[in-house]
Amino acid sequence: MEKEHSYHYTTVAKAIAYIHENFKEQPTLEEIAESVHMSPFHFQRVFSDWVGTSPKNFLQYVTLGYAKSLLNKQQTLFDIAFDSGLSGTSRLHDLFVKIEGMTPAEYQNEGKNLNINYSFSETVFGNVIVASTAKGICHLMFLEDKDSAFEDLKFRFPKAQFTEQKDKLQHQALEFFSNQNSDLPKLKLHLKGTDFQLKVWSALLKIPFGDLTTYGELAKQINQPSASRAVGTAIGSNPIAFLIPCHRVIQQSGAIGGYMWGPTRKSVIIGWEGVKTNL
Repeated sequence: MEKEHSYHYTTVAKAIAYIHENFKEQPTLEEIAESVHMSPFHFQRVFSDWVGTSPKNFLQYVTLGYAKSLLNKQQTLFDIAFDSGLSGTSRLHDLFVKIEGMTPAEYQNEGKNLNINYSFSETVFGNVIVASTAKGICHLMFLEDKDSAFEDLKFRFPKAQFTEQKDKLQHQALEFFSNQNSDLPKLKLHLKGTDFQLKVWSALLKIPFGDLTTYGELAKQINQPSASRAVGTAIGSNPIAFLIPCHRVIQQSGAIGGYMWGPTRKSVIIGWEGVKTNL
C-alpha cells in the first residue's frame, strides 16, 4: 500500500508538471494520462483524489492564472486568449466567469466605480465589520481589530470607494444576530463568487435555523456527491459570516470541523441556535 501511495504521488507530480509545461496547447485528459502512462479513467480518479479537483479543472486554473498575469499587463483580450491557448475571447470570458465569478473586464476593474458603505458593530458572538453596496450586503466578518478587518475588505474590492457609514441594509443584517423571527425582511446579498461557490452558498442558506448538516450531505444537495472537499473549500470562502450559515455544517463523525473564525465560536453559535430552537 505504501509503495502504491508513493507511486501515485510521483504520477500526480509528473502530471502537474506536464500541465504547467503544456497548458498553452490545452491538452486533453487522454494526452495528460498518456504522459504518465495511465488509462484516462484510472488517471482521472487518482489525480482527483490527490489534488481535490479534476485534471480538466486544474488545467483551467493554470490557464486562468496565466491569463490574469497578461490582463494585468493591459494586453487585449484577443491576445490573452490566443497566448493562453484558448480558441477565442468567448472561451476566455467563460473561464473567468466560471472560476472568478466575473468577466475579464470586471476582474481588471477590481471594484472600480463600486461604492461600499461599511461599519463596525458588536454582536452576541463578537465584533464584526459589515459592508454593503446598492445591491445588498457584500461582506460580513468577525474581527479581532478594526484596522486589519478594513484592510481585508479593501483587499476584496481593491478599487472600490469606501465610506464608513451604517445604512439600512446593515441595520437589517445586524438584526439577525438577535432576532430570528420569520417576519424579518428578506435581506439582499451582493455576492461575488464562482458558479460552484454560489451553488454552495445558496445551499447553506437553505439549512433551517437550529439544524446541522455534513459536508457530504451538502455536496449531495448540489448534485455533486463526490465533491465534499471542494464544498469545504467553498464554505471556507464564505464572505458573509452567520447570515450565510456555514457554521451549520459539521463533519460526518459529528466533530465540529473547521471554521474561519475558530471552532469555539462555531460551537457557541450552534449551541445558541439549539437553545433558541427549543424555547
